[in-house]
Amino acid sequence: MGKKLIIYLIDGNEFGPRTIEIGNWSGKAIYSPLSTISKIVQRDELGKPGVYFLKSAPDNDVLSEKIYIGEAEKISDRLRQHLREGTKEFAEFIAFVSKDEMLTKSHIRFLESKLITLAKDEKTAEIENSTTPTLPALPEADISDMEYFLQQIKLILPLMGFKCLVPIVVKKVHEEEFPKGKPESEDLNFTLKNKNFDAEMYESERGYIVVAGSQCNKQLSKSISEGWIKLRQKLLDSGALTEKDDYLEFTENTIFNSVSAASSVILGRQSAGPLEWVNQDGRTFKDVQQTVFANGE
Repeated sequence: MGKKLIIYLIDGNEFGPRTIEIGNWSGKAIYSPLSTISKIVQRDELGKPGVYFLKSAPDNDVLSEKIYIGEAEKISDRLRQHLREGTKEFAEFIAFVSKDEMLTKSHIRFLESKLITLAKDEKTAEIENSTTPTLPALPEADISDMEYFLQQIKLILPLMGFKCLVPIVVKKVHEEEFPKGKPESEDLNFTLKNKNFDAEMYESERGYIVVAGSQCNKQLSKSISEGWIKLRQKLLDSGALTEKDDYLEFTENTIFNSVSAASSVILGRQSAGPLEWVNQDGRTFKDVQQTVFANGE
């Protein structure tokens, strides 16, 4: 099912501050680059309780970004404090509040704790929070409300360029996230093999999933791009890849955004994924996709 998002450009500038709302959601997001923070901090929405993210460049360029996650009963006051003290350097800011005053101190502490835990688990970003706050006790109905609020935050963040909750690893293929799971048709399961290693991959709504247990060439070719080297290092740092005697092995189902990214990391060289991945009949990914498109599947 689709979702209706309303993005309002406050200055009429696509690079400037904006608000984001989702149909039938009581929450609201407010985004701003650092250059317009002094204007945004005056807005009524930021005088409310909520959670917020501060984004800057990572110290480790293997990671996508540096993120600080916080909560405040009055976000504008906390933001002014960060700016005044200068202890949190950031280039972009996004906050999430409620339009109907539903968020209490316990609610925002719950959201903060959940968000920090999720961000640390994904290992996509450098998380500045040294500790994770204890999850406060909430009534069952409130937990349900906050879990829904959390889902909307997870939807909006990547749209605004915050990748800290976007996983590189699928820790478990949940049915609600991957309704079809691994394809039943062997035509849609693909392998990459040579005498030293063997990898398996399938396509999902979230990307291309290399299956846990798949093996990876330990050696890197001189031709491989710096981007694939960094991605492989990120997978090693996150624990998604682990070293064996003669190869690397995927410890978890792992998402790639293209079949070429997956094959290049696995083969340790530049690779045209659509031509390298084959199904059980020896048909390439490209050939199978052309057949699927031709049949309108």
